[in-house]
Amino acid sequence: MQAITGNLINIAKRSIQLSTIEFDSHIRKITVLREEIDPRYPFILPGFIDAHIHIESSMLIPAEFARLAVTHGTIATVSDPHEIANVCGLAGVQYMIDNGKTVPFKFNFGAPSCVPATIFETAGAALDSHDVHMLLQHPEIRYLSEMMNFPGALNGDPEVMKKIESAHSLGKPIDGHAPGLRGDAAKKYIDLGISTDHECFTYEEADEKLGYGMKIIIREGSAARNFEALIPLLHHHPDLIMFGSDDKHPDELAISHINALCQRAVEKGIDLFNILQAACINPVQHYKLDVGLLNENEPADFIIVSDLTSFYVMDTFIDGKHVAHNGKTLIERNINLSAPHKFNCTPIHQEELYIQAINDEYDLPVIEALDGQLITLKSKEKPLIKNGSCHSNIENDILKIVVVNRYGKAAIAKAFIKNFRLKKGAIASSVAHDSHNIVAVGVDDESLMHAINMIIQVKGGISIWNEDDQQVLPLPVAGLMSSEDGYKIGEIYAHLDAAAKRAGSTLRSPYMTLSFMALLVIPNLKLSDKGLFDGETFRLISLLDH
Repeated sequence: MQAITGNLINIAKRSIQLSTIEFDSHIRKITVLREEIDPRYPFILPGFIDAHIHIESSMLIPAEFARLAVTHGTIATVSDPHEIANVCGLAGVQYMIDNGKTVPFKFNFGAPSCVPATIFETAGAALDSHDVHMLLQHPEIRYLSEMMNFPGALNGDPEVMKKIESAHSLGKPIDGHAPGLRGDAAKKYIDLGISTDHECFTYEEADEKLGYGMKIIIREGSAARNFEALIPLLHHHPDLIMFGSDDKHPDELAISHINALCQRAVEKGIDLFNILQAACINPVQHYKLDVGLLNENEPADFIIVSDLTSFYVMDTFIDGKHVAHNGKTLIERNINLSAPHKFNCTPIHQEELYIQAINDEYDLPVIEALDGQLITLKSKEKPLIKNGSCHSNIENDILKIVVVNRYGKAAIAKAFIKNFRLKKGAIASSVAHDSHNIVAVGVDDESLMHAINMIIQVKGGISIWNEDDQQVLPLPVAGLMSSEDGYKIGEIYAHLDAAAKRAGSTLRSPYMTLSFMALLVIPNLKLSDKGLFDGETFRLISLLDH
């Protein structure tokens, strides 16, 4: 039996009292020593929970993700294994569950609802309603993951409805995904029993969905950042708000996690107990997680922080095990399980990237990437034409973007994009939501070819190629993750990120933004391996469409 004394935060009672907790794997006894705070002692509170994240986007396997996350007081995640499911199907989901069990951390996985996400891209696997129902019956599967096919939900698509009905019949919550959905359509979507959304990017949209009975996850990840727009909601709806990362790259995970959102919320003047309700309590109650909340006879899941402004995490305990101390992980690296993969792609040739010009008066549709957002805009631009073909225009920041099918030989999809602002070379990634083909942006065809072939050579990863930098980070687990030490991967990723910025990119996270340029379920204009996709009309369009 262990005992710790500190200022114990009771979020439900909105009180802080100097107390001693006695625990082994569970909290056995809480003794209140003083009714108020004693400034000589640190603060004890329930651990932080990321209410919506794709572990794969950290580029780390679950066991390595946990080693980094616990140093920031994160004890559990609500994790959608959608990314690896799109590559490896049910085997990928099982790998995530099995690998997560090798460490003292509380992963809570969902049954991916949309694999593949659309019919307009090539994925490595498909999960039908039977597969989803089978997954939902497993105790390790806590919920039906984000229902991205909101058009199918609104129109009563039989497969979509079967998945929703399976979740209801098994008493498991359903996560939503409906960016920009408003009015009667939003109400109809929510009335299907879809209980959360992490895609709101304006206060008004989130407030409307709250009014219809939906819970809102305030997302702040490496690419999509909605904290500033949505955090005022926590003043008025503390029982309906949660925090999530969605996607968190390894260099940022090494620095902070949900603890940073708590710090920023305090700086915004949000009530402390409202913040902790969102960060610690609401996910446990909504998803019915086996996570202790500092009550007697519950699992001994808690953290010790130095203060209630910086939320510096001194210690993290999960099921009574001491897993982090003063920023250092105490979780040892484990021998990794054999990992699934799917990669059937041969090196490409430069001529495959050629785009024939029509004439110099023709306007081409151009994707406009937005820093800190998953949505894109679309514009029309005149191409730069040389020798009968369309080229990147560095001066006007109109660069070529391509997607290469990694599951089999196919024609390469090509288009143009703004706001990456590369001045030389190319960057590429096999992390390309949702089907994870290879996506690349570059200033010329030779650089694009080299950046893509570097990834093909290692069967998945992220890369940069120019005259000054030629680097690749291999991701041998499904082309999405590495099983190497998480801190090492974070350092390598940071070097690649810095190299992309030296090459001219002004995006906060160039590789994370790149990974979403093939995400068709987020409007407005994206590129899949099958071609340019208009998210407003939900159809493939020709690069030559007016």
